[in-house]
Amino acid sequence: MFRLVWKVFFLVLFVVPGADSRAQQHGRKAHKGLLNEIDKSLTASVGQYKLLAQHLPEDRFPVTYYEASKKWVTSGSEPWVGGFYPGGLLYLYEATKDSFVYAEALRKLKVLEKEQFNKTTHDLGFMMYCSFGNAKRLAPRPEYDTVIINSARSLASRFNKQVGCIRSWDSDPGRFMVIIDNMMNLELLFAATRLTGDSTYYKIAVTHANTTLKHHFRSDYSSYHLVIYDPKDGSILKKQTVQGAADQSAWSRGQAWGLYGYTLMYRETKDPVYLQQANRIAQYLLNHPNLPADKIPYWDFNAPGIPATARDVSAGAVICSALLELSGHVNGKTAKTYFTAAETMLRSLCSPAYLASVGENGGFILKHGVGNYPKNADIDVPLIYADYYYLEAMLRYKKASRR
Repeated sequence: MFRLVWKVFFLVLFVVPGADSRAQQHGRKAHKGLLNEIDKSLTASVGQYKLLAQHLPEDRFPVTYYEASKKWVTSGSEPWVGGFYPGGLLYLYEATKDSFVYAEALRKLKVLEKEQFNKTTHDLGFMMYCSFGNAKRLAPRPEYDTVIINSARSLASRFNKQVGCIRSWDSDPGRFMVIIDNMMNLELLFAATRLTGDSTYYKIAVTHANTTLKHHFRSDYSSYHLVIYDPKDGSILKKQTVQGAADQSAWSRGQAWGLYGYTLMYRETKDPVYLQQANRIAQYLLNHPNLPADKIPYWDFNAPGIPATARDVSAGAVICSALLELSGHVNGKTAKTYFTAAETMLRSLCSPAYLASVGENGGFILKHGVGNYPKNADIDVPLIYADYYYLEAMLRYKKASRR
């Protein structure tokens, strides 16, 4: 007992006061100039979302805006993007304490909450944890716990033991589709295990991540977008893309989902296999010859016509946020590499090249996103999920600066 007490005393005495030096040791010393730019961007973002809110019917959620036609594209609560607007509002409230954005977030949560029982989608993590997870973190309420648990139960209903994955899209019974995006929905399952003590959700998340690690990645650690399994025995029927340039190409947002997904897997499990995978994906992305100097990627790392093709700020924002977290899980030169790359991305996203002026862009924050290039859908437009991960990245950078 004495030895344990001494160890605790030692940690309190020497580790906690050394938080700043620890951040420097991990190569994560923030720059004051960038922090100032972030504060300006957060303030401007509140203004943008107040404008955006004026164009939203009470039961609708923003998706994008078409400048040429001055048209806002909205959705109901059921598509995958529903959680990003209330989640982004909650990030803005956390950063600025503006009462309007908090009230707007709570209004949209009421519209969204019925999706906790939606078993027809694999995107409940995006929908319900980016929203209700942030709400619970900022102001815990029992009803938020209930929504998160029910949402995880709905997501878990799509798990197939033979395949070892959660089904992505519903298709014909003979094809079990799994996209790399689904790694992002596993965070919801970990939250449910914490809230209930039921390890079933945890085990499903780990099994899905392990199966994806085994079959989704190529030898260079780039990822396929879609793997189709036989649901009867888990054998692989096909590997392909839906939103990338080609089946063998590296669709940028897909690579971002993989990086973020395995980083959160390490956070939740502390399994070094996941940290190794996150590092490998990060190295692939940061060392890719087609990554631009400002580190905001083209919509596909192998897109035809580079450099005369579209950038995708949504991929850039997700990668930036993931790198900021990942830099805290590694040490020395590697940590500094990730943190510095994220800083470059943040500077780019905070610049007029990608950040909309207040009153423009339909109230969205970032410009130049790409939804689905092969289908000619939402190219060079704002995207609500790009805004969400940009806001998250800015808050992560500010928190890193205080450690």
